[in-house]
Amino acid sequence: MFQGSGGRGWNALSRTQQIVIGIVGLVVVYALLSGGGSLGRMGDPLWLVAVAVIILVALPVHEMAHAAMAVQLGDETPRLQGRYTFNPIAHIDPFGALLILFTGFGWAKPVQWNPNNIDVDIRLGTILVAAAGPVSNLVLAAVGAFLVPFADFAMLERFLTFFVWINTLLFVFNLIPIPPLDGSHILFALLPGDNFELRMFLGRFGFIILIGTIYLGGGFITGLASQVVGWLFLIF
Repeated sequence: MFQGSGGRGWNALSRTQQIVIGIVGLVVVYALLSGGGSLGRMGDPLWLVAVAVIILVALPVHEMAHAAMAVQLGDETPRLQGRYTFNPIAHIDPFGALLILFTGFGWAKPVQWNPNNIDVDIRLGTILVAAAGPVSNLVLAAVGAFLVPFADFAMLERFLTFFVWINTLLFVFNLIPIPPLDGSHILFALLPGDNFELRMFLGRFGFIILIGTIYLGGGFITGLASQVVGWLFLIF
């Protein structure tokens, strides 16, 4: 649950969020001072800028999409908890942000909502709210792909390409049907009958399974994202 802070700016961040920002800042400074060669992709300033834009823009858009869909369907919980906003401070998950820096995919804090308050069938509402986030990333990736041909210089083109790539990874990654990712909510809503035991199992071991999936299936995730990126550039 999001808890508002009485401070502003830096003071509005939690200690963990400040540490994460400090780590990212150190990586950026080291990359700039060393030329970035020893850090691979993380040594590319354009990659770091793209990651910053993802954390500060794309992830808030993703979570706002969840919140807006829930509110649109009749549930005011996201608004009451301070999640009906594009303010990144309300949405940043430190570990998920670091994962984006190092791998290109990660997550923000999940938006809480109450399906008992919505005006449509609960299963349909669950699918709509869960899918809103990943779809927002696909839309952002499509916008980036559309803008690439209009880039007047190479650095802007590379930045937009990184932006398309990370948003597409977030789209694919968040559709994995493992808690706490959006795909798990879609899966549970689509399964017939009572799936309480499956929910309990995945809720208990989902994070461990997710980390294993990232470690063992990262190539499949990035390969699927590459296919989607190829389709986007083919369309635009």
